[in-house]
Amino acid sequence: MSRLKEQYENEIKDAMIKKFGYKNVMEVPKLDKVVVNMGVGEAKENAKLLEAAMKDMETITGQKAIVTKAKKSIANFKIREGMAIGCKTTLRGEKMYEFMDRLINLALPRVRDFRGVNPNAFDGRGNYALGIKEQLIFPEIEYDKVDKVRGMDVIFVTTAKTDEEARELLAQFNMPFAK
Repeated sequence: MSRLKEQYENEIKDAMIKKFGYKNVMEVPKLDKVVVNMGVGEAKENAKLLEAAMKDMETITGQKAIVTKAKKSIANFKIREGMAIGCKTTLRGEKMYEFMDRLINLALPRVRDFRGVNPNAFDGRGNYALGIKEQLIFPEIEYDKVDKVRGMDVIFVTTAKTDEEARELLAQFNMPFAK
């Protein structure tokens, strides 16, 4: 069992019950899944770029990435419906906790001029979205083998009903929110 999952089972649940006064243990919000998404707009001209992005994502998350396709045609972007324009990975269980541990303790402190993540990036239903400007902050990525610096979105989906509950849950996981 990963360190974060153990911490959740032992300490975080108790702290959340104390703070919000839940009557039932099943009411306590928990992390449902983490979705890592990488948009590769240049993939419409060069399919090799998408393969490289997928390889980077698989190295970072430790799980196979799937190709995301355009839902509708946009003439200004020269995109047709069904065209491959990115990749994503949905992490659950052990891999989710391990990825979150590496993100919080290893990757985020390596961001240049890091003062904490935006505490207002909640969606109103207890989910948190985090944008990362470059994949180089992850220790698994070798700087010399990177063809292009790409950003990615990391979405934390929780079972929390409100943003306040979700913020507290992520704060208990040591998410470095900016003051």
